[in-house]
Amino acid sequence: MTAITDIPDAPRAARRPQTGNPVLRWLRKNLFSSIPNGILSIVLLAILAKGIYSFVQWGLANAVWLTPANDSSACRAVRGVGACWAIIPEKYRFILFGTYPFDEQWRPALAVLLFIALYYLSTRRALWRRELIYLWIGALALISVLMWGGVFGLSFVSQDRWGGLPVTLILATFGLAFGFPLGILVALGRRSKLPAIRSLSVLYVELIRGVPLVSLLFMASVMFPLFMPSGFNIDKLLRAQIAIILFAGAYLAEVIRGGLQAVPRGQYEAADALGLSYWRKHRLIVLPQAIRHVIPPLVNTFIAFFKDTSLVLIIGIFDLLTTAKTAIIDPAWQQFSVEVYIFVAAIYFVFCFAMSRYSRSLEAHTASR
Repeated sequence: MTAITDIPDAPRAARRPQTGNPVLRWLRKNLFSSIPNGILSIVLLAILAKGIYSFVQWGLANAVWLTPANDSSACRAVRGVGACWAIIPEKYRFILFGTYPFDEQWRPALAVLLFIALYYLSTRRALWRRELIYLWIGALALISVLMWGGVFGLSFVSQDRWGGLPVTLILATFGLAFGFPLGILVALGRRSKLPAIRSLSVLYVELIRGVPLVSLLFMASVMFPLFMPSGFNIDKLLRAQIAIILFAGAYLAEVIRGGLQAVPRGQYEAADALGLSYWRKHRLIVLPQAIRHVIPPLVNTFIAFFKDTSLVLIIGIFDLLTTAKTAIIDPAWQQFSVEVYIFVAAIYFVFCFAMSRYSRSLEAHTASR
């Protein structure tokens, strides 16, 4: 039996608490671990500092924040030297809500807040019960009432007047909410033992993934009405929504199929040994494990589709990016498009970063179980 004194000192030394400033230790380990790394780190830090300094001078120190109503003379005086953030309070209502009636814009604003509240509540694991589904159904019904109106004393607003952030959230939310279960069904279909179901699933995935989303939106907007009976018409926003759902379902199906392939064969055999039916086996045992394996690519797909909603510009739907582009048509503010795009980019970043952070916490939670 080996004596305690005979144990090598290396592991014992590794367990010793490190002394010194933790910041200096991190810098020495990550930025200045060698002479080439140190030189490269100094060059990159200098470029970063110069960029930050230039942005602070342009975006904060020399910026114009407010101007009289629709008067951009102060902004033109500092053009090239400072930013013109005054265009945001001047145009923000059109950017966020498009051509929705000005006096009724509290309705799409409330709809956006309801969407955000639903997203937040859906991230609370304590609320992952059947009641959450009923909450979603009720909230979506309330959002529909707010956006359309025509009841409870609210004036009717056609979908042609919708625009901005509510349209982006509607397209992304419904696209992913319906595309995700569609992707699960198609992924299971691709692994089916029935040749007809497997062939249809493969055909659907390869056909949809083989064309860009722009072409699907164009077909939904222009080609689809040609095959409809005379006098029958489906709203343009609904046609775009269906195209996005089909596109999302095909991409999510491949992600989920990868997760299904990562589930050990023994899990299937154990479920069969318990006498579970096909659907109970996948709902209770296989799919939870498969989705856990593919949380990062799933969220990456969600983020991509949230940004891809801006492609509805091609068929004349006024999403957030389209209203931003339209807002700077005004000749008085046409020269200050950079500030508008930064404002819109910040909105996209907030939603995408929130999804990314939540996916990391969800992945860490599932890994610890």
